[in-house]
Amino acid sequence: FRAMASPCEIHLEAGSASEVEPLLQLAMHEALRIEAKFSRYRKGNIVSDINSSRGKTTYVDEETARMLDFAQQCYTLSNGLFDITSGILSKAWNFDGSDRIPRNSTVRDLLRSVGWHKLHWNPPELRMPADMQIDFGGIGKEYAVDRTVSLLRQHSDSPFLVNYGGDLHASAAPKYRSSWCVGIESARNDESSTRTLQLYRGALTTSGDAQRYVSKDGIRYGHVLNPLTGWPSVDAPASVTVAGDSCIEAGVFSTLAILKGTNAESFLDEQGITYWCQR
Repeated sequence: FRAMASPCEIHLEAGSASEVEPLLQLAMHEALRIEAKFSRYRKGNIVSDINSSRGKTTYVDEETARMLDFAQQCYTLSNGLFDITSGILSKAWNFDGSDRIPRNSTVRDLLRSVGWHKLHWNPPELRMPADMQIDFGGIGKEYAVDRTVSLLRQHSDSPFLVNYGGDLHASAAPKYRSSWCVGIESARNDESSTRTLQLYRGALTTSGDAQRYVSKDGIRYGHVLNPLTGWPSVDAPASVTVAGDSCIEAGVFSTLAILKGTNAESFLDEQGITYWCQR
């Protein structure tokens, strides 16, 4: 099925189709629920309420509060490099493979509306300046994977693999094979850099510029934007794949590695993280 602008799939080892079908429906409904609730492109959900609050206080539910708490933690630990208020920068950038680069002045104007520290977050109350927005796009798909994994574990002991747009998590190795065979696409259509991994258990996420980018004067600008400058890191790896205990954790580190540019590998080494960078 499709959700969160991505192809989504569940691989589940079981004895019969009748055993599998309700589990697959459970997974699909959870992914679509999270998309409907947290997509900034939907009207009438909690994100829409927050972004249209015009400086007034919004009272959020417990699940949204957990997401905001996590976002605040990421912002603090990354010294502002991971910031869910930076989605407004998409007004300047359209990563469609063209050569259209925004003006410095356009980016600079939008940066005035970026910065988690400008929000007042006192759970369950959130208040932010009228010109600001939040965007859970940097953690939403990864959160959906982890939520799906949790639900499937509650309802089945069968080994499974959840894959939402390349962000994936395996509950355990299959019983009738030694592992899940996972292919990581080459970042720049270079077949020599394609890798196959044997995944036994845990999460893998990949961040990069293979699909969403602009290119001008020989420089390729990926879609991961630095919220402090409003620009991509032009010396970043083409892609970073990170292994972790959860998708949402691995996704934050793969995104931060892209933003670290030249220092991506040393940053991940310092964290003691298992990863693969394509340059």
